[in-house]
Amino acid sequence: MLDVTRLRVLLTVAQKGSLTEAAKVLHYSQPSVSHHLARLEAETGAKLIQRAGRGIRLTEAGRLLAERAADIIGRLDAASEELAAHVGLRSGRVRLTAFPSALGTFIPRAARQLAVEHPGLRLELTETEPPEALRLLRAGRADVAVIFRYDDTAPEDGGVHMVHLLDDPSYLVSRTPAGELADHADAPWIAGCDRCRSHLLDMCEKAGFAPRITFTSDDIVAVQALVAGGLGLTLLPGLALSAHRNPEVEVTEVPGSVRHVYAAVYGEAPHPPATEALLTALRESLRTAPPMGSVPAIGAGAGGTGAIG
Repeated sequence: MLDVTRLRVLLTVAQKGSLTEAAKVLHYSQPSVSHHLARLEAETGAKLIQRAGRGIRLTEAGRLLAERAADIIGRLDAASEELAAHVGLRSGRVRLTAFPSALGTFIPRAARQLAVEHPGLRLELTETEPPEALRLLRAGRADVAVIFRYDDTAPEDGGVHMVHLLDDPSYLVSRTPAGELADHADAPWIAGCDRCRSHLLDMCEKAGFAPRITFTSDDIVAVQALVAGGLGLTLLPGLALSAHRNPEVEVTEVPGSVRHVYAAVYGEAPHPPATEALLTALRESLRTAPPMGSVPAIGAGAGGTGAIG
């Protein structure tokens, strides 16, 4: 049985890259850190660290064990906080990580509802794209991860439970009325994050061509400005266009192009009370919003932005 304290020492050394710095963080003496590492090597039968000039570095076995330690300790810390909050929702925290257009549309409504119904519960928000959000979830550094996936996205790893929130249609964004994807086989294209880029490639392949990608950006404001400047076309989901709509672009819904938005949690229900409260707030924020499926018209709110449409 591996000792959790020694795993925490190894993880801190991996993060700080130094026995001295790890000792400061852990409030140990340096000899104590060295002792814990030596005992851990004895327990595992593997060489975990080696000298590198005046410092140290982890061996391949050490890096592997440190990666597993991050997941283990993250889950233990999360379990400790969940147990402390299990007596009620009068205090504590719940951590949500989500992609930008979700943070710019329905999540603020969910946050408001959570604050009203559970004023002692502190919500912490982090902006991340789905792959990183899932890593934070598995490591116990997030309680709920709002992510998206397409039909052609590779399955997520085991241990993650997906709660479906909504289906978000995609739109062809152009400077002038666009027609269909196949009409733009020779045009320059603008791609987004890895998951969105893969979907763009897949949709263009189905339309019979490989897109010539000339720009890449995750910033929906910058992407639409590039389109408005005549520098290319792009695909954007409805949430992104609800969060920000440039008045100088045209949008056309793309049949068969939908991304699925989920709230991902670690493990099956029942979930901790704070997690369940957040999931309820997320679902309610979408239930009370205008129906999905259409992009808000220009002028719906200041600067051409509007509620989810």
